[in-house]
Amino acid sequence: MATSANGKTSGSHAKKVSADKPATPELLTPTAVPAHKLVLRTLRRSDFKAVKGIMDKVYSNMEGAWSAEEFGALIRKFPEGQICIEDNGVVVAAALAIIVQYSDFGDRHTYAKITGHGKFNTHNPDGDTLYGVDVFVDPEYRSLRLGRRLYDARKELCENLNLRAMVAGGRIPGYAAYANEMTPAKYVEMVRNKEITDPILTFQLSNEFHVRKIIRGYLPYDSESKAFATLLEWINVYYEEEEKLIGNQKSNVRIGIVQWQMRATRSLEDLLQQMEFFVDTVSGYKADCVMFPEFFNAPLMALTNEDSPAVAIRAMAAFTEPIKAKMMELAVSYNINIVAGSMPVYEDGKLHNVAYLCRRDGTVDEQYKLHVTPDEASYWGMRGGDKLKCFDTDFGKIGILVCYDVEFPELARMLSDEGVKILFVPFWTDTKNAYQRVRICAQARAIENECYVAITGSVGNLPRVENMDIQYSQSAVFSPSDFAFPHDAIVAEATPNTEMTLIADLDLDLLKDLNTSGAVRNLRDRRKDLYSLSWTIKKSDRDDELLAQGTDERHPRVSKRKAIAAG
Repeated sequence: MATSANGKTSGSHAKKVSADKPATPELLTPTAVPAHKLVLRTLRRSDFKAVKGIMDKVYSNMEGAWSAEEFGALIRKFPEGQICIEDNGVVVAAALAIIVQYSDFGDRHTYAKITGHGKFNTHNPDGDTLYGVDVFVDPEYRSLRLGRRLYDARKELCENLNLRAMVAGGRIPGYAAYANEMTPAKYVEMVRNKEITDPILTFQLSNEFHVRKIIRGYLPYDSESKAFATLLEWINVYYEEEEKLIGNQKSNVRIGIVQWQMRATRSLEDLLQQMEFFVDTVSGYKADCVMFPEFFNAPLMALTNEDSPAVAIRAMAAFTEPIKAKMMELAVSYNINIVAGSMPVYEDGKLHNVAYLCRRDGTVDEQYKLHVTPDEASYWGMRGGDKLKCFDTDFGKIGILVCYDVEFPELARMLSDEGVKILFVPFWTDTKNAYQRVRICAQARAIENECYVAITGSVGNLPRVENMDIQYSQSAVFSPSDFAFPHDAIVAEATPNTEMTLIADLDLDLLKDLNTSGAVRNLRDRRKDLYSLSWTIKKSDRDDELLAQGTDERHPRVSKRKAIAAG
């Protein structure tokens, strides 16, 4: 059945006051407004008379009222989907619905076909879509916005039944006045842009529906809409395609981050012992993931006995493989995912900075740092990677941006397009101004991409490692900035320059709410009609570029500046 209008009506019953006589308090007393007692409930068979009375008013100019048999069939097949609002015991508004397997009908269906010509034998309890059969409000009650309450109840039903979406065919009764001037598509566009107000479509759009397409012949007898209708859809962001008894993806995720103390170490075993201490500590809080900082293994550089920083970091890269193997072992034995900071990797005559993700299922993956700082290139001869990865974990999709990479917004946006909800940023900075660049950019990424961003670095001093001798860090977890999140958009933060762990709980459902009903909706409001973002790998000769910069791998140029001053 076509959705009824939900416009406002207004009226005035003020007494007339004589212009020759001053107004008295009695003359200005407003007409008494009857008290309301609204109750939202499911319909009963005994409500048919009241429901038919409303439909006779709403559909006076078209075929619309349901018969008692049709009404009874709806209640018998799907009682939970038939909702009404009563006022002082009298039904004044109602919404009727069925469940369908939408792929059985597709976008070209007619109203008669999808409702089984009023028999509702198309109702499928195992379907994936809540289909709106009808919504109508007594004209005397339209100023109370009861239609909005009915749609909110439908959304709640859709979520509780774990249905993919709510779909309805919507009349466009205002189109008749413009049919000679524009197509239905143009009319819908004008209504969407608020150039025209349609008594039904305007209401539907304000209730978070979007128009999938325009249907011709949906209701052949609807002269006001010229037999056209909009196919409207509301997506249930909480829909889970396959409900499992165990192993479901979490909506609340607990993460731990390690603000790592740089200290002299006598051996690789000492460093591994320190690593295990923090993994053990964080896993004791039943965290889903723990993150270490960028170059947390820098103390091993002092064990290489190399005077040249470029040679020393290549020698330190020999420790990366055994550290990664230990992290993989810890992830499984302590049942926790580990973002293993980042470590130098020297392969095929090229030096890279690589962050590892060691999952608790025993698998491992890596993210190469893409942007190297000027000092990393000149001091160490380090190169950037050329791939950006979105990682699947048992608590959702995550991304890893190593330090300087978070200062390039394009990367986080691409990860967001892949569905990343938590961004991990291991960093190393020596001074507060360098740290501020990482922190402020991380906060911006959280707002821009409607995601959580966790950052962590190292603290303390590190003798005998010339280019990494001092550290500055204040680890933190940032959120988007909206009412559902902390007022300063900081979920948690550590004490500056103190070795410690930080534990934070992240509610991923809040991100879904933000995307659909936030005060601003950065992801939805992007003007994709004006700009786009794509990944391009140019076939340029990187070696020639490095030689032009004076950073040939074979002859690294030593700089007195701090390496990776920006992170």
